[in-house]
Amino acid sequence: MAAYIIRRVFGAVLLLLIVSAVTFAIFFLVPRLAGQTMDQLAAQYVGKDANPQSIAAVKHNLGLDQPLYTQYWHFIKQIFVGATYNFGPDASQCHAPCFGYSFKRHVEVWPQLTQRIPVTLSLAVGAAVIWLVSGIAIGVVSALKRGSLLDRFFMGVALAGVSLPIFFTGMLALGVFTVQWPIWEGVNYVAFTDNPADWAWNLLIPWCSLAFLYSALYARLTRAGMLETMGEDYIRTARAKGLKESRVIGKHGLRAALTPIVTIFGMDFGLLLGGAVITETVFSFPGLGQYAVKSVQDNDLPIVMGVTLVAAFFIVICNLLVDLVYAAIDPRVRLS
Repeated sequence: MAAYIIRRVFGAVLLLLIVSAVTFAIFFLVPRLAGQTMDQLAAQYVGKDANPQSIAAVKHNLGLDQPLYTQYWHFIKQIFVGATYNFGPDASQCHAPCFGYSFKRHVEVWPQLTQRIPVTLSLAVGAAVIWLVSGIAIGVVSALKRGSLLDRFFMGVALAGVSLPIFFTGMLALGVFTVQWPIWEGVNYVAFTDNPADWAWNLLIPWCSLAFLYSALYARLTRAGMLETMGEDYIRTARAKGLKESRVIGKHGLRAALTPIVTIFGMDFGLLLGGAVITETVFSFPGLGQYAVKSVQDNDLPIVMGVTLVAAFFIVICNLLVDLVYAAIDPRVRLS
């Protein structure tokens, strides 16, 4: 087991390096291949009112006048040791971890991201708990009651959940519960440290709207997996030994059916941690997704790059955790 964990951690670190190289290439190498000059690239970091002095300063700060491999080394180095950006007589220190500096807003990227990560994390964790519990429970019940009216009803609701996009269900929920039936006066993010009750209350509609989409998919996957595993020979053997039906379903049937669920959950949760763009935009939550959209609209490339790196980090870490959970669920994975 220890060797398996070491292999997976080493693979995750290597993957993060590859992701950082690809991200760097998208923002610095691809524009060169498209014919952009270094002055034109630096002007994108300054803004519309760029002047020759500010362009020259940004070009020097980003190292655009240096070889590409030197730029990538400084790009990786500043994450761990920070960087200093000079603006004539003035200088700005980007403390480690330094994910870049927004020359348009004159702020470090990492503190801006850390202010928004708790919002996205709150949204993702709450919705994930709801869709995981409800999706698996509905899928198991539907598989055990295959062909019944309950099964058809659950699968009909699941089909609607998969078909309806989040911007539709989110706006519908807002219209119903804040306008038609004003149970909520409004949905605004409240920090958990300020008021845990208000935090949960304001996140309930976004949680349920997001979970409705994902729980429908998980219910269908769980049902399909349970129908397959409950027909296996080892299930009949377990029943022939006289084991309780709840033990047969929970330990032998559901455990084997959880493998694809764990896989897709790692991907879905990692993507949400990288920024639930549509959900945060619909509910006006100041998370990573909404911040990324505004940065793209403002053409603020350092912030876009920072969000990209943080999103990639979350996805890689979630996939690493999935590999470790795999080994706990199915011991055969450790030998692969």
